[in-house]
Amino acid sequence: MKITSYGAAREVTGSKHLLEINGHRILLDCGMFQGRRKQADIKNRSLGFDPTTLDAVVLSHAHIDHSGLMPVLDRKGYNGLVYSTSATRDLCSIMLKDSAHIQQRDAEYLSKKKREFIPPLYKDIDVQEVMKRFQCASYDHRFEILPDIYVTFREAGHVLGSSIVVIEYSENGSNKRLIFSGDLGRKNAPILKDPWQPTEADTVILESTYGDRDHKPIEAMEDDLAAVINETHARGGKIIIPSFALERAQELIYSLKRLEARLAIPFIPVYVDSPLAVNLTEVFRMHDECFDGEIQRLMARAGDPFRLNHIRYIQRVQDSIRLNYIDHPAIIISAAGMCEHGRILHHLKNNVENPDNSVVIVGFQAKHTLGRRIVERQRELRILGRTYMLNAQVHVLDSFSAHAGREELVNFGKRFKKSKPNILLVHGEDSALDALEGTLRDEGLDKVTVQEEGVAVEV
Repeated sequence: MKITSYGAAREVTGSKHLLEINGHRILLDCGMFQGRRKQADIKNRSLGFDPTTLDAVVLSHAHIDHSGLMPVLDRKGYNGLVYSTSATRDLCSIMLKDSAHIQQRDAEYLSKKKREFIPPLYKDIDVQEVMKRFQCASYDHRFEILPDIYVTFREAGHVLGSSIVVIEYSENGSNKRLIFSGDLGRKNAPILKDPWQPTEADTVILESTYGDRDHKPIEAMEDDLAAVINETHARGGKIIIPSFALERAQELIYSLKRLEARLAIPFIPVYVDSPLAVNLTEVFRMHDECFDGEIQRLMARAGDPFRLNHIRYIQRVQDSIRLNYIDHPAIIISAAGMCEHGRILHHLKNNVENPDNSVVIVGFQAKHTLGRRIVERQRELRILGRTYMLNAQVHVLDSFSAHAGREELVNFGKRFKKSKPNILLVHGEDSALDALEGTLRDEGLDKVTVQEEGVAVEV
């Protein structure tokens, strides 16, 4: 078997991993690279492989850095099936449509800037076509995708519908097992069930986003959020939260509901200013079979977990603009999570210069993004073509991370001590990859390597 990574190799975004098994070609994820506009446009226009040679695509979850180039596959001639959980399919139907609109706007911007026509990566029609190719399976159900090649989706605990992908096949008369972690979630995270805990594999493709550092305990997330809200409210300021529309927004709303229920925060209106987050929250309501016991119990006691006493979900642009004129404390949750596009840019430019306000970072911020510059507390921020001074308080609440931290990744790897698999590290920056590789080797797992982009690895 050969494995070639065409994305998320020594970088965090753009997950694409090609498996060659017994003459068949299977793509694990088809994600979009996210970063600087020019670099992203170049990388996303070249898949690195011919989609017409693929026999199957298996999708671990719906985040755009794992699913965002799916319509490009269809546009370039892929005519096979796409396998995922049903929740991932339902989320993709919304996420990819939203992405198509972003591609159209970006293409128009580049065309105007370069004074030549730049086509979008894909359009709505491409999303519609690729969505017809989805074939769904429930968790823990083993099914055949190609002759003598079987897939099982296991709970990853990262986002709704996310999966650890198990691929079983025969090679030279021996049964083999490959495990693709996708993005690993965390134990005891709100809303979702805990990640599955495997013990045996011949090959493991393991994400490494936080391979060099741990998060604060997940139990601290609500107390940390409450502290920021109370301090900012006392100053009379606003709390601006850039949030990924998928999972993080829903976790924030759920955490606010729990804080509200135990009177841990003062009266403060909450605005979810992201049409995408609003639509995705409806998908969450459709898939409560993915919820863990804690949220099920809260639903039985307090009803809808995404409905607060003082919350408003905003769709219309006019209502979003009105938030600029709020002169009282409020919480504004808006996309996009890395602050590279979307309505969050307007809320940041209108609020980052006021020292009474707080900007709360609750997710991973890739290199060269506005979100990373906020995390680094750079004095000047370039937003929508103008420079603004960062005077607002910045709070990084990494306890909200949906990714496994260093210790959790190491523990995942240690479960394979008996089977001694080849472990290929992906989806991480150099410092995280190198640190995780060293730690796993120290634990006795001596067949650990870091994937290089475009380099086939035979296992």
